[in-house]
Order: sequence, then C-alpha cells, then structure tokens
Amino acid sequence: MHSSNSQSTALTVRALVIGALGSSVLTASSLFIALRMGMLPWPISFAAIASVLALKLFKSHNLHEANVMHAAMSAGSMIAGGLAFTIPGLWIMGLGQDLTIYEVLIAAFAGTLIGLIACAAFQPYFIREKQLAYPIGTAAADTLTAVGNNGAQDAPALFWGLGLSGAYAAVRDVLHLIPSVLFASNAIPGVALGMYNSPMSIAIGFAVGVVPTAVWFIGAVLGHLGIVGMLPAAGIIETATALDIRISLGLGLMLGSGAGTIAASVLRNKKMSKDDAMAPKDASSPTVATTADTSVASNTNNPDEQSRRLSTNLRIIALVCAIVVALICAVCKLSILSSTVVVLATWFCIYLSAWLTGTTGINPMEVFGMLVLLLVQALFRITSMKLLFLIAAMVAVACGIGGDVMNDLKAGDRLNTNPQEQMIGMIVGAFVGVLVSSLLLMGMYQVYGGNAFGPQGTFVAVQAANVAAMAGGISHIPAFMAGLALGGILAAGGLPVMTLGLGVYLPFFMSCGAALGAAIKLILDKTNKLHGSKADSVVSGILGGESLVGVLIALFALFSFIR
Repeated sequence: MHSSNSQSTALTVRALVIGALGSSVLTASSLFIALRMGMLPWPISFAAIASVLALKLFKSHNLHEANVMHAAMSAGSMIAGGLAFTIPGLWIMGLGQDLTIYEVLIAAFAGTLIGLIACAAFQPYFIREKQLAYPIGTAAADTLTAVGNNGAQDAPALFWGLGLSGAYAAVRDVLHLIPSVLFASNAIPGVALGMYNSPMSIAIGFAVGVVPTAVWFIGAVLGHLGIVGMLPAAGIIETATALDIRISLGLGLMLGSGAGTIAASVLRNKKMSKDDAMAPKDASSPTVATTADTSVASNTNNPDEQSRRLSTNLRIIALVCAIVVALICAVCKLSILSSTVVVLATWFCIYLSAWLTGTTGINPMEVFGMLVLLLVQALFRITSMKLLFLIAAMVAVACGIGGDVMNDLKAGDRLNTNPQEQMIGMIVGAFVGVLVSSLLLMGMYQVYGGNAFGPQGTFVAVQAANVAAMAGGISHIPAFMAGLALGGILAAGGLPVMTLGLGVYLPFFMSCGAALGAAIKLILDKTNKLHGSKADSVVSGILGGESLVGVLIALFALFSFIR
C-alpha cells in the first residue's frame, strides 16, 4: 500500500493527455470487438499495462499517476459497449434509417453523465463501507503493481502480441491472402462449420477462461450440431424452424442468465447481511475482523479515510439529473414525468450494475437497458422503436460506465490513489469515449449498411439482437421462454451459463476459435509455460492488434465513403 503523501502527484497533464489518447484507441477497438465478437472483455488490464509502460518512457514509476492514466484510458470502452449492445438492434430490425449522429451522441452523453455522478455517490458505500471485491479492479491494481515492478520484461510480450496480431489481421482482411474461416464447410445445411481465422477470437477464449469457454462450446454444439443439424436430419422439423429455435433459445439463455445472476446476487447479499447480523461478536469470531474493517471504513472523522472517499454535493446530483431529464425530453420527445421515471430507473440500474460488478465481475449492461426499455414501453405506450432504443442505449451506457468506474475506483482504493483525481481522469476519458464511439458506430453504419449487423452479418452484435428480439418480437416464443427459464435457474445456481447462450447464438466457426484459445490456456497452465502479468500482456496485445486493424479498415472505408 502506498502512502497518501504521494497522492498529490497522481493527476498530471501527462496522465490526462495520454489517458485521452488511450481512451480514443481503446474505445474504437472495444466497439469493434463488441460488434464483431458479441462480447467485450474488460479493458482495464490492458489499460493498466499500457499506462505503466507509457510512464516508463518518461522514466516515471509513479503508480498513482498510472492509476489516473489507466482510469482515463478504460473509461470510453464500456460506453462503446453500451452503444454496440443496443443501437444496432434497430438496424437488425430493418429500422433506424432516420437515426442521426446527434441523437446517438446525446444518448451516450446523457448516460455517461448520470453514470459518472452515480458512481461518485456510490463509491463511499460500495468500496469503503461494504468493501465489495470488484475482482476486475483488484486484478487491475495487481497488474499495475506487477508491471510497474517488472515492466521491462513484460513490454516485449505486449508489443509482440500487438504487432503479430495486427499484421495477421492485415494479411487476412486487406491483402486477402488467407481465408477468414479455416476448414469452412457446408456439410450441414444452416451451420457454418469451420474455425474463425482470428487471433482475437483465440485470445478472447484465453481471457474468458477454460470453464466459461467450455460451456460456450457446449452451447455451440447443442445449438448448431444438435438443433440445426440433427433435428432436421431426423425429419422432426424443417431447417428454417430449427434456425429460429436456435436463435430464440440462445437469446433466452443469455437474458435469463443475466436476470438469474442479478437475482442470485441480491439473495446472496441479503443472506450475508442476515448472517452478519446474527453472528456472535466474541473475540474468537472471524466476523470481528470484517466488522472492525467496516467500522474503520465508516469512520469519516479520520482524515485518511476522508481522503479515500468521494464526496458528492446533493445540489450537483440534482443538477445533473435535471440536465439528463431535459436531454431525454429533447431527444426522445418524452414528457417530464416519463423522462424522470427513466432517470430514476437508470439510477436503480446503475446501483445494481455496481453491485453485480463488485460481487461477480459481470455487468450485463444491455439487460438493464432492455428492462428500462420494456418499462417505458409498458407505462407510457411508446411505439417509436427509435426512441425506445435511444433510451436503452442511454441506460446501457450508464451501467457500462458505472461498472468500469467502480472497478477503477477499487484499483485506486487498493493503491491509495486519490479518488477525486481518478474521477477527473475518468471524466476526460469518458467524454472522449462518447465522441469516438458515437462517430465510429454511425460511420460504420454509413459504410457497411444495416444488413451488416446481425447473426449472419459482418458484425454479429449479439446483445443488440437480443434487445431487438425483446422489443420487436421473438421468432420462436416456446424456445425463447425455455431458454429464459433454464438460463435463470442455472445462473441462480451459480453456473456460468451466460456463455452457454452465446455459443447457441453465435456462428459455429466463431465458437471454435474461442475454444482453441481456452485449450491453449489449459495446456500452458498445466505446463506452467505462460503466467502472471506476461500472459496478460500477450493476450492484451493480441486483442488490441487485430481490433485496431479492424478499426483502421473501418475508418479508411468511412473516409473513402465520405470522399
């Protein structure tokens, strides 16, 4: 733990400038990953590694400054996720031709604004009083420390991964010298057999882990080889019906597992609170340490404790909420009452998002956006899909930035970095992310068109398809309801079924790439060949290299289109 005396050096112009540049790069690459792969790994470890290595170029070893810098870098990524997980649903439905860049910008800005102020308000409770685990933020703090002490050894791994992955993607997508799918076959009607020829796909399987990726691959086998392959071959159903069942089942599993995870976390925390209240308070009780820690964290008269808490003026909270209400009224053409309901529901969703992220490391931001969409649709009889998706995007962005900010604040708390200075860095990085993600998403739509988004398109946009299915109707209701129930039950039991639905939904060749990455991780773990911060560096580099090449290709196509 670093002393609080060095906190004053955390916020520098260098940290803000490099953090803003990093935010623009990570936001763009995160948008590409979210749309192409249907999932978005937390970017915090990559940002932590990049921040420490950037400071080493300036002969600096200040981890507090690196903490501010990495918080700024990662802030825009979840904003990109919030937009990618919602807005393309309009295009998947064949709608949204009249959606403007200004509407997307304002929705992202409103969600970011309320997400930032809510996190500032929740930080003292979740991080200092409840002391939630925030496993991703804790890992970021550990990464900062490890790379800070061992940066010279880890830097080559990061840059080799970045360069090789980017070069491979360029050979595939620019020169077209190698195929996008290896071992491609149409042997089973309706199933895209083969393996996605993508370092990023392999790295995602490596990063997600062996068990979740194994569940992911089981879902792929079940959905594609089982439902689409075996049932029509046996003459039970037609291939078209089997495809509807597969997609609806996958969507139901993902939504049900998100809801089940939320329910399980609520029940688990209630049980823990009840157990803490009933536990004997004697000297031999293990709860004494926890209670003592909490009481120390709650002692706001302690000057050191005060410096580790964010203080939020109620007038500022009220002003921010009023601004967001006004933005919703202006963009979504809602009344003051309905806009206020949206803001209140968003606050509740950010609370749940911060809670879930702190206890499980999972943040199903699109589920929260979907819930508020359905709430507003039911209460106020709104029929405009464009307005509903803008509301869902705002909520998803708010919950996305909420999870990222709370993780970053947890990393700062572990290293005793000044949280006020971290927040300034995150504000800068977040608003860079709003601009980059909004412009790039709409630019990709202009270049590739709406047909490029969806399960058979260039950008699968899984979560957005889920939102579209809920808002616009499910192709196979019984399969969806079965997936909803099964996902909820299994997730409530603590099983990693979110990736099960992902495997059922995604094209089979994409799941194979992730499975290969998990298999490589298993072998390397068993042989102890690659571990610790060096493994994080390699994986981060591979993810960054291919995604950045994808973004550059999209930007080149966009500029060519504009000319």
